[in-house]
Amino acid sequence: MDRTLSAGYLGRRFVLYAVLVAFAAFFLIPLAVVVINSFRTLEEITQTSVLGIPRAMRWDNWVQAWGSYCLAGSCTGIRPYMWNSVALVVPATIISTLFGAMNGYLLSLWRFKGSNFVFGVVTFGVFLPAQMKLVPWAITLRELSLSNGLSGLILIHVVQGMCFTTLFCRNYYVNVPADLIKAAKVDGADFLQIFCRIVLPLSPPILIVTVIWQFTNIWNEFLYAITFSEGSHRPVTAALMAFSANIAQAREYGIESAAVLLAALPTLLVYLFGGKYFLRGLTAGAVK
Repeated sequence: MDRTLSAGYLGRRFVLYAVLVAFAAFFLIPLAVVVINSFRTLEEITQTSVLGIPRAMRWDNWVQAWGSYCLAGSCTGIRPYMWNSVALVVPATIISTLFGAMNGYLLSLWRFKGSNFVFGVVTFGVFLPAQMKLVPWAITLRELSLSNGLSGLILIHVVQGMCFTTLFCRNYYVNVPADLIKAAKVDGADFLQIFCRIVLPLSPPILIVTVIWQFTNIWNEFLYAITFSEGSHRPVTAALMAFSANIAQAREYGIESAAVLLAALPTLLVYLFGGKYFLRGLTAGAVK
């Protein structure tokens, strides 16, 4: 009987792990193809296929993708567009996180009449598809003279990011003991003093979550980037599409693969080094 149970248990475990390995391979094969092709020459790819193994590890594609990728006679690479994305992501992430923390603090610890309704309206933006907001944003940016630049994209991601950051922070601050806030009020602390001296020191877990969430979402966002930016003001995601859509020359699959990996590297590093903090902060207070 024990042997039968052991054999059945081992068989189920084998099937389970086989299915998991199959799913992992299914999702990792495209990444492996891109990585391999980033080290292959155009001749290797065209003479065989995109699934071939590089004959030698060549870094020329990476160098050209970063600094000398020629597009329609202009050799710039993705380096300036990477810096555009940095100039977009850093202020948008910081501002939306600070406003989201302030909103979450207000809606959870300084309740007022209609606060639940306001919270519902704010978080409603989480569920609106981006396509519904294109025309309103186009009109807004036109009226503010912020079209076709990074300033308009920063405004978009700050406003839309506050929906997510407010949701995260409000649900986190609900677990802060009300007696702590009451004691601070009795001691004469005002709204900002309580926020800066009590709430913010308790906030690193959820602030890490919001920063990682905002950073990756803004860096990888494409629809607004391609719609509301052009030329040298494009973030890297929009620039990659321009590179891929160029039909004036033969497709440089190796260079394109290296450019894609370079563009994805910041978000990969964020999740590699901050993934455990993201999960830890996201579940902080869940049991309470």
